[in-house]
Amino acid sequence: MKQHFEQIIDRKNTRAAKWDLVKQLYGSEDVLPMWVADMDFKVPQAVADALSERAKHGIFGYTMTDRELNKLVVDWVSYKHNWDINNNWLLYSPGVITTLHMAIQSLTEKGDKVMIQTPVYPPFYQIIQTHGRTLVTNELQLKAGKYEIDFADMEEKFKEGVKAFILCNPHNPVGRVWTKSELEKMISLCKKYHVFILADEIHADLVYEPYKHISIASLDEDILQQSITCMSPTKTFNLAGLQISYAIVANKEIRKQMEEMFHKQGINGMNTMGITALEAAYKEGKQWLTNLIEQLKINLDYVIERLYKRNDVNVIRPEGTYLVWLDFRALGISQDELKKFLQNEAKIGLNDGVSFGEEGTGFMRINIAAPFEIVKKGIDRLTNALDKQNKKEE
Repeated sequence: MKQHFEQIIDRKNTRAAKWDLVKQLYGSEDVLPMWVADMDFKVPQAVADALSERAKHGIFGYTMTDRELNKLVVDWVSYKHNWDINNNWLLYSPGVITTLHMAIQSLTEKGDKVMIQTPVYPPFYQIIQTHGRTLVTNELQLKAGKYEIDFADMEEKFKEGVKAFILCNPHNPVGRVWTKSELEKMISLCKKYHVFILADEIHADLVYEPYKHISIASLDEDILQQSITCMSPTKTFNLAGLQISYAIVANKEIRKQMEEMFHKQGINGMNTMGITALEAAYKEGKQWLTNLIEQLKINLDYVIERLYKRNDVNVIRPEGTYLVWLDFRALGISQDELKKFLQNEAKIGLNDGVSFGEEGTGFMRINIAAPFEIVKKGIDRLTNALDKQNKKEE
């Protein structure tokens, strides 16, 4: 199994956004892409086999979900997150972002205030602004290398009439896995000010010890009725292209509203291969996931070891996800200069920190979900370029 995560697979010319957009995004074919949040690892063999068998059947008509599939999801959520949910609470969707779009339209009106915690995943901004809602930000505070929530700011803004709050847990890009205490403070404020929670927990399965993911809706019965929790096997098992996710919606009336919005938008069926992959992954992917996290930990430790003592870049150590937030502010250069330096000198393609909000100025996000040799190559390129830059300045 270890060899499984060491294998370097050529993804070029497969319409892989990560690899086949390199020249378009970074101006050169020799830039190493370490940006978009998918993995350069093969899926579990059981998933590949299940997809192959389904393909051999040769008919790909309308595909339904059923109680057996629901039970697999219920069992997975219990196994991974110690949360016993009801299979009647499940709504399937092509993706978490699709679900959030439906939720914003179902549960808020134009002009309503919706809060996000910045810097944060770029589509959150689009979800709010596309539908004419008012964006409210609760800026996370970086203290001693770790991001914290400004609860005083959160409460002041809730007082001003925030209708909904999109929670990212584990947080993308800063890597926090919110603690029970932090979640309970959020719950208290959301209950006090009647704020609905939309929880994006797509990275929930990807957490490093000793940290533990806790679904916010599992902590409080009132919040269970006042929230939608979005999960998916796609980040966990590298299935993003198969487009399958689910939402946990305990409130019957809200579930009905969501179902009506999905139908209104013409989203009535799921991807046949996505369903097949979810079933195989949740049935037979547990050991693969354990091994994946071990490999990610090796990669992460290497990145931190190589960059830890440098004065020109600081690593914000993630508690979850395979995405690492890098702080380049010590370089003292503009964001445009930083982007040009990374793509032209270091020859690595990272996510621009500013795409996560203005709070990401001076930062970049790197994806470490790749064979160790690719991660090493990327970090070698980065450190060599930084060393050359430092010598020029001496």
